[in-house]
Amino acid sequence: MARIRTIKPEAFHSESLAAVSLSAERTFFGLLTQADDHGRFRDQPAVIAGLLWSLRPGHGPMGVEDDLAQLDAAELICRYQGGNGKRYLHVVTFAQHQKVNRPSGVRHPACPHHDQGVPREPSPPTHAPLTEPSAPAPGGVTQDAVSDESAGQDRFSEPSSPTQGDLTEPSTSAHGPDLGPRNKDLGSTPLGGANAPAPQTVSAKDLIGEYAAACSHRPPAGVLGHLSSEVKKLLAEGIDPAHIRAGLDRHRAKGLHPSTLPSLVHEAMNAAPTASGTAHRSWTNPTDVAAAYGGDL
Repeated sequence: MARIRTIKPEAFHSESLAAVSLSAERTFFGLLTQADDHGRFRDQPAVIAGLLWSLRPGHGPMGVEDDLAQLDAAELICRYQGGNGKRYLHVVTFAQHQKVNRPSGVRHPACPHHDQGVPREPSPPTHAPLTEPSAPAPGGVTQDAVSDESAGQDRFSEPSSPTQGDLTEPSTSAHGPDLGPRNKDLGSTPLGGANAPAPQTVSAKDLIGEYAAACSHRPPAGVLGHLSSEVKKLLAEGIDPAHIRAGLDRHRAKGLHPSTLPSLVHEAMNAAPTASGTAHRSWTNPTDVAAAYGGDL
């Protein structure tokens, strides 16, 4: 059953929420009303789409899956697997900002990372250029970086070396590096493995910087953030940066939703070439009839 929740005014200038798309932000607010009194809910994009987007059929389960992937990448939610093999999600800062009077009992398994202290495995390399080794070294350095947001949506950096405690739940291997790209685009097959994107000479930051510089006015942060996410996925697939740049040029000219970037890149990659010299030219009457027809009229 949905519940009455509190949204602070500061949420609307939160940098964490500004890093995701508007649809992901709306899904996040909706999750606050659907989560139990401990901030947990079943990780079922189709069910969430029916609860939160029933009157907007254009945003279905695939759109909600993309929203959840963005929120998980921004560390606003945590997706995990319970001991029963089912998938769940947890609103990370729920306990800090929702004061529940007489909370109900436990409905869903506790989050192993935020409730039981088991570190999360590193996220897939989709948020910055690759600078770390492909596999974490034993005894990796733990980096705790907490930045307080205006809306209280704290960004929590997890240790780079996962450990398994004495838990009755199964291993959290489902959150391994393969999960991110697979969740973000369920309909694609990663080329060369999700952990081994093709070598890049141009980063997503470079391409988005060029895109923003060419705009008459700087686009909203949410648009740039979503475009950056799409660019990183395309680079991870091994798409030539020149094709991505061409798709970005088309996107800027048409002003479409950031999620259409892959289609625009495909259009730029596979557009049928036009034959030179065959451009249509409308007919006009000659100004000098005698010269045009050689005196045959």
